[in-house]
Amino acid sequence: MPRKPPKGYFVRGQFVAYGSAEDAELKRAAKWDAELSKTDLKKRSAYLQDLGERLLQLKGAALQRLALDEGLLQALAEARRIDDFEGRRRQLQYVGKLMRRLDDGQVAAVEAALQQQHQGSAQQVQQLHEAEAWRARLVADDAALEAWRTIEPEADWQRLRALIRQARKDAATPATDPCGQPPTRHGRAWRELLQHVRAALQARAAAPSPL
Repeated sequence: MPRKPPKGYFVRGQFVAYGSAEDAELKRAAKWDAELSKTDLKKRSAYLQDLGERLLQLKGAALQRLALDEGLLQALAEARRIDDFEGRRRQLQYVGKLMRRLDDGQVAAVEAALQQQHQGSAQQVQQLHEAEAWRARLVADDAALEAWRTIEPEADWQRLRALIRQARKDAATPATDPCGQPPTRHGRAWRELLQHVRAALQARAAAPSPL
């Protein structure tokens, strides 16, 4: 017996089958048209376009956890590869079109993932600034080493003092750059001291609070 043709309808000369992704998108668009003004629809579309562009910043593991449609994931991957301005702009428009297919729950999940990543990045910047401030104190003032004991009571004090002394020497005697660049005041000890301080601060932050 011949197969029955799929049921559906035509939109702008294109056949749309009932139950297809295109059918679902058109129904959502119709719902928006019924509930929202044209201004609201434009704002919604612009917001989803921007949200899709921000998805490019989301790290791979977090992006995969969202379980987005494979077509959207491929469109995002293609947008990352395009260097041409106009080509990238068109690709991002396509990403925005695919973003309009997401339901409210998926949009909320994307928003939450981006917010979580932003908070994590802000926390890392704050930790770096705190480490830089401690390094400056340790190099500038011997009394700071005693205050550091509250942060790292079991530190390798011999190594830490050696790093501080060397960082002070580097600051007092600028090193000449082999490539002919202006001399720098900060050598290897300065960088290693920051790494040491930052690791100790991160360990303290990760340690469980005493009961």
